[in-house]
Amino acid sequence: MEICPLSQPGPLTEMDRFVFECFGYLLIPNVLTPAECAAMRDAAERLHSTYPQGEFRQIGRGFETEPALEQPIDHPAVLPKVRGLLGSRFVLQAAWCTVMPAGSQHTGWWHQDGSGAFEFKHLGYPVPLLQLRASYNLTDQSRDHMGNMMLIPGSHRSPVPLPAELRNDIAACPIRHVLRVPAGSALLFHNGVYHCPMPNDEPYDRYNMHYIYSPPWLRRSDRDATDPEFLARTTPLRRALMGDYDRPDQPFAGGFPEIPFEE
Repeated sequence: MEICPLSQPGPLTEMDRFVFECFGYLLIPNVLTPAECAAMRDAAERLHSTYPQGEFRQIGRGFETEPALEQPIDHPAVLPKVRGLLGSRFVLQAAWCTVMPAGSQHTGWWHQDGSGAFEFKHLGYPVPLLQLRASYNLTDQSRDHMGNMMLIPGSHRSPVPLPAELRNDIAACPIRHVLRVPAGSALLFHNGVYHCPMPNDEPYDRYNMHYIYSPPWLRRSDRDATDPEFLARTTPLRRALMGDYDRPDQPFAGGFPEIPFEE
């Protein structure tokens, strides 16, 4: 019987922190209402509709044009946990909308998140938390082979890598954990946790929406700058989380501006 690191919406508890340090991730069921989930899935389908179909793909910065994808940036069920793990000085480094087509599998397989130019594991041991990903399931993944996320619990603290010859095997590790969750669930996980998707054998595409929070000095990966029109119309909190400051060096030399969290 698998042990799932379940959590509840809202602030990070001491048990949340302990479980996150042990597993490297937390699962929060039923974060999105059916209506919110449907609206986000419709938005995801619009984002991907202009590209060739039948390919695994991720598209960034969709929140700038799709209001349904903007709302979860500061979702009250998830953002307090992000703040509990990262503190009060972080930004939205990227927001990726991914599609895994019907009857397909992704060839990237087991990996850790980070930078291919200079992997985070080279910065120290254990791998530092530099990208905290909140991933929302927009389609049902309650059974195997629905494009489910698979993770290796505790692998963010392993001093040795997953054997390279097994990286393309979905059953690579005997302690892998397959997330069997309905649409609307949220997964919060550490960049150092090895993870990969299961094949999607369903007759419909699988959509996930990922929001990645990081220290303010980490270069954004889905945009060089945020759309000025979006910044003008969004909320003060979301504007601050975009990390677009008056001076590029402001977070480092000029003092980090306070993020207007609702206490």
